[in-house]
Amino acid sequence: MAVAASVSLIAAGTSAAGAAPASTAGQQDTEYTVLIEDPGNRDFAIDAVHKAGGEVVRSNDAIGVLTVKAPANGFVEQVSASKDVVGAARTKPIGHAPVAQAEKAKRDNVEKENTTTEAKKAPAESKSTAGMDPLDGDLWGLNLVRSNIARAKQAGDKRVYVGILDTGVDGSHPDIAPNFNNELSRNFTVDMPFDSDGGEFDGPCEFRGCVDPANWDDGGHGTHVAGTIGAAANGFGISGVAPNVSLVNIRGGQDAGSFFLQPVVDALTYGADIGLDVINMSFYVDPWYMNCANDPTASPEEQLEQRTIIASVQRALNYAHRKGVTLIGAGGNNHEDLGKPRQDTVSPNYPPGHNRPRPVDNATCLNLPTEGNHVISVSSLGPLTEKADYSNYGLEQTAISAPGGYFRSGLGTPWYRTNENLILSTYPKNVAIAEGNVDADGNVTPKGLTAGVKKAVQGDKVGYYQFLQGTSMAAPHASGVAALIVSQYGKKDKKNPGLTMDPDKVEKVLYKTAIQRACPNPRTVSYVNVGRTPEFDATCEGDAKFNGFYGHGIVDAYGAVTRGGQFL
Repeated sequence: MAVAASVSLIAAGTSAAGAAPASTAGQQDTEYTVLIEDPGNRDFAIDAVHKAGGEVVRSNDAIGVLTVKAPANGFVEQVSASKDVVGAARTKPIGHAPVAQAEKAKRDNVEKENTTTEAKKAPAESKSTAGMDPLDGDLWGLNLVRSNIARAKQAGDKRVYVGILDTGVDGSHPDIAPNFNNELSRNFTVDMPFDSDGGEFDGPCEFRGCVDPANWDDGGHGTHVAGTIGAAANGFGISGVAPNVSLVNIRGGQDAGSFFLQPVVDALTYGADIGLDVINMSFYVDPWYMNCANDPTASPEEQLEQRTIIASVQRALNYAHRKGVTLIGAGGNNHEDLGKPRQDTVSPNYPPGHNRPRPVDNATCLNLPTEGNHVISVSSLGPLTEKADYSNYGLEQTAISAPGGYFRSGLGTPWYRTNENLILSTYPKNVAIAEGNVDADGNVTPKGLTAGVKKAVQGDKVGYYQFLQGTSMAAPHASGVAALIVSQYGKKDKKNPGLTMDPDKVEKVLYKTAIQRACPNPRTVSYVNVGRTPEFDATCEGDAKFNGFYGHGIVDAYGAVTRGGQFL
């Protein structure tokens, strides 16, 4: 389809305001995102960039953002002194490989807990998959949100487009391919194989220019998310919550799992421009777990960076919402009440060794995008509908809850610490091989069997599946239900092919049809008996209609497509 471009290339060093100073030639070793105060004064902002020693290489005119190459020192403060510039932030790290790998390991400790802690074998049981795909018997989350019965009424419409803003999507996976829209999919990242010291960051470049195709995923995270949302109901492998909708990869995450500001805002504005109905965001924008507008521990550059990230992401979210996008965000895996945040000890997660304990002022600090405007923040539940130990929570941010997996669910039963307590979804073969779970011949290895990796074969079709847990797995359940709501009640989009629905109305149906769940009794839940420290203890505030563990309730696909109309 023809789409008005919001991101444009600019010849380096040129603008109506003049060329970059010759003295900067060869010194532009760092990339920055510069947020313009008033997009209408773009040329004045470009002039300010040049005076500060930078070169503009790209412009996102939708929200007034410039991509700039400039010297590593002094640029942020100089360019931010202009009245035409809100601020600037580094978009790519230099010499950060060890931290990138540490961040990936930290994420894996939560999402792949079944591989870092020995998993027990779950008891065998008889599973009925009538009208479902062969492995759907392992998808307790699909049943918990009642997608299994909702599809008799509404299984999704191909004219509904769901964006996966993540590490990429394996568009060739047999369960993804039937619903994958390669034409609209885009990759907004460039792989960074090495840091400035020669250490590994994303790993080797497999493709020319270090730009992966739009149907590729070297991380596996995005493909898992995509499968939960919309794996096809094709008699093979698994099916998703909305098995007939269209999936669009709008990649904003690096192979290493880092999400930088520029790719994220570019992906959001592009997704809005092409008419996406839903965008799933299972990440936070690096390098700050919490972006604080008044960080007392920050240098002047760090203060400007955090303020720029806040303002840029908010602009992009507002833009997408105005364009009709329902925005779903993972609540986070830091086991804290986001309305009463603890000290932030992990930020900034690069440069190496620069993280430090920071006080978090809840009024001026934001975890983005989940605490941004118009984002529906999702908490994570285990198979017994309990809040997962790792999941963030709280009255301030938890809008809704959904299955995300909980490895330690079922203490005292044979299901405790089993793979089946997690969420099973699609797994790229290239990642499975790289992680040692599948060998070069395509066979699941002993390591993969221990992790619960599954293989489906049907003629020439071969697909792989892995178990993960996290709010990253809860958010796509909600995104799938949101896509079903648009499929059932949306109208023909006059500006783009497909259907559309006011995101505020989608949100209303999502909330009003959710299955209400009261706080547990007692309200304070301790996870010490499953091996956690007292820091994980969580207190649920609120009532059955709205509380800090479940928000408005557990997302309900069946209720949404059968009763949602009465709330419109």
